[in-house]
Amino acid sequence: MVINSTVIEGLRKEYGEAFYLLDSDQFRTNFLELKEAFSSIYPKFNIAYSYKTNYTPKFCKIVNELGGYAEVVSEMEMELALRCGVEHSRIIWNGPIKDKERMSEFLLAGGTVNIDSVSEAEYIKELARATDKVLSVGIRCNYDVADGVVSRFGFDVDGEDFKKVLEIVTTTPNLHFINFQCHFAKRQIEYWPARAKGMVELLDRVGVIPERVDIGGGLFGKMADSLKAQFTSEIPDYKEYAEAAATVFADYFKGKDNAPELIIEPGSAVVGDCMKFVGTVKTIKNVRGKYFASVLGSQKNISMTGINPPMEVVHMSAGEEYEEVDLVGFTCIEGDVLYNNYTGELAVGDAIVISNCGSYSLVMKPPFILPNFPVLDICGEVVEVIKRAETFDDIFHTFNY
Repeated sequence: MVINSTVIEGLRKEYGEAFYLLDSDQFRTNFLELKEAFSSIYPKFNIAYSYKTNYTPKFCKIVNELGGYAEVVSEMEMELALRCGVEHSRIIWNGPIKDKERMSEFLLAGGTVNIDSVSEAEYIKELARATDKVLSVGIRCNYDVADGVVSRFGFDVDGEDFKKVLEIVTTTPNLHFINFQCHFAKRQIEYWPARAKGMVELLDRVGVIPERVDIGGGLFGKMADSLKAQFTSEIPDYKEYAEAAATVFADYFKGKDNAPELIIEPGSAVVGDCMKFVGTVKTIKNVRGKYFASVLGSQKNISMTGINPPMEVVHMSAGEEYEEVDLVGFTCIEGDVLYNNYTGELAVGDAIVISNCGSYSLVMKPPFILPNFPVLDICGEVVEVIKRAETFDDIFHTFNY
């Protein structure tokens, strides 16, 4: 995907002065490379893609085509998976709150629900008693991985609630206990052996080996060196994560006949470098000795704060040399800064191309001040419109005037 002034000019004429560029080829490559890294150590492995990170349907459909699972955390995401052609049996529903009616329909259709509260377990138990269908359920687990965080997700594996729910899912007729699941948010690699060891220790203690063991997400993805340099810790690659976690399972289940399928739930690790945001410099001004360049685009579009993202300025005309220009967004928020202290040539009309904005950008952009911009895939011979630009009516049609 070569982005130059000719490409930018052509896209602007058709789609406006700001847009996302989606790299579906890179997404496919990332998925396969991550799967290979883990499978080479523990062959019985698969990926459940985190829809919440970037639920662009094209990405979700690629995951399904490649045999991955859909990891969803809401009724909306579950519905999206179904509309993308994902079978119920390939959808894993996490999340702390689930609509009971939709959850019932989902379970009866063959989906998997990971239980996150006692009340949820009790409801599912009654549902199982009222049907002759087998319902697939898992338990979200919570234990100390020495990351300094007391997570709110899952059951304390040393607590009474965990024991109660484990008894429900292993003794209730028509309930199929399909997996243990956990999730820890910190992405540093030092916590990955702990989450893997914590899970195999749990299997040892309870004496139950489900079909799947899911150790969640929380991985760094591929990124430019300029972005890596702004983190205080090293950024691991896929192989390093696999060696830290999959090795634990490979050693534990070596020579055993009942090895479960190992699952991880990446989002950023596979989609982070698969989108760029392209904005346009609209004004440049000096305020009390400080230069500001206003961009059609916002920090809300890239979902990165406190760092300078990987950025390229595509010059559309001759400009002037500047020092320490802050590239700021279109919103009326002082902190809406896309890039701090840019030094170099710049002109009104230049394109600002920001990379590594595939994680949590599109899905968390609110309808604040402006509707969101289109999403385009230019991997093929023709531009594919993945999402058209939002309009006034898209935002306001649910209001009463």
